[in-house]
Amino acid sequence: MTDALKRLSEEGVAIWLDDLSRKRITSGNLAEVIDQQHVVGVTTNPSIFQKAISSGDGYEQQVSELAARKVTVEEAIRMITTADVRDAADILRPVFDATGGQDGRVSIEVDPRLAHNTTATIAEAKQLAWLVDRPNTLIKIPATKAGLPAITEVIGLGISVNVTLIFSLERYREVMEAFLAGLEKAKERGLDLSKIHSVASFFVSRVDTEIDKRLDALGTPEAKAARGKAGVANARLAYEAYEEVFSTDRWAVLDRAQANKQRPLWASTGVKDPAYKDTLYVDELVAPNTVNTMPEATLQATEDHGRITGNTIAGTYEQSRAELDAVEKLGIAYDDVVQLLEDEGVEKFESAWNDLLKSTEAELQRLAPSEG
Repeated sequence: MTDALKRLSEEGVAIWLDDLSRKRITSGNLAEVIDQQHVVGVTTNPSIFQKAISSGDGYEQQVSELAARKVTVEEAIRMITTADVRDAADILRPVFDATGGQDGRVSIEVDPRLAHNTTATIAEAKQLAWLVDRPNTLIKIPATKAGLPAITEVIGLGISVNVTLIFSLERYREVMEAFLAGLEKAKERGLDLSKIHSVASFFVSRVDTEIDKRLDALGTPEAKAARGKAGVANARLAYEAYEEVFSTDRWAVLDRAQANKQRPLWASTGVKDPAYKDTLYVDELVAPNTVNTMPEATLQATEDHGRITGNTIAGTYEQSRAELDAVEKLGIAYDDVVQLLEDEGVEKFESAWNDLLKSTEAELQRLAPSEG
């Protein structure tokens, strides 16, 4: 084993685990990865909960009690997922306290079926924050057009937010704008800005997957040479945008009011193409004040053979622009790719949510007490 995870932390990258299950909580495994692998946060999404709950491990008692109460399947899912997030937040509380609220965070996502409904997203975010009732929760809101005003309003209420499903540089700038507007609202309301935190989850591997597919269809030597570069280039240019926005006069006013910067979070960091190094999206995205949320396989791979060589983003912006331009010159439209990925991202989470509804419904029926 290397000390790659320790070095990554020392470079200013917060290591979060992109997974949660009741078994991970009750077995002591979550406490173990926090203690031994420098993990300082947890992210969840509908796919993660669908996998955890359909495995059934550790959920039977709660599901049978929910079945006895004849709750709806939606309420059952809310009770089950918020219980896991609350317990994980308690395990991470010492990290939260030690880092002044920056880390030790657990994310829970609003119902993805609300992704295009601003009012419902705001209501759901408030409900989730109330239900989990832990200061170290982040409410995940997708960066759809309808999600942007919801982010502003929820931040403005003092609720910390993880903005998810960001693929494009333009949308990322809109997300930072929504965050700043939210902080300004919170400031007007007299809220303590130092207590409000946010991360912006910029998805990496899915960009390569889609662009590589189109490059492979072209099949030219130029297309082959461009494979596997767009995801990292896109994320590096996102960091450039982050540096710009958080050095403006507008930010300086909020900074004086003790506001926290919205950190870029690298998501979708599991490598999908076996031709690429399995730690590609960790090794190549090292910079201060970032978060990398990793599936367990990526966490283990980084611990075993990650190459952490210092800041790998500084000084790369010109090269990154050239790499994205090369893809455009081959006839692959960046705007088309990122819009498709956003649409597919929402659809995938909706599909996982629907699978979660079905599997939870089946468990409620299976464990329902016989009448009498």
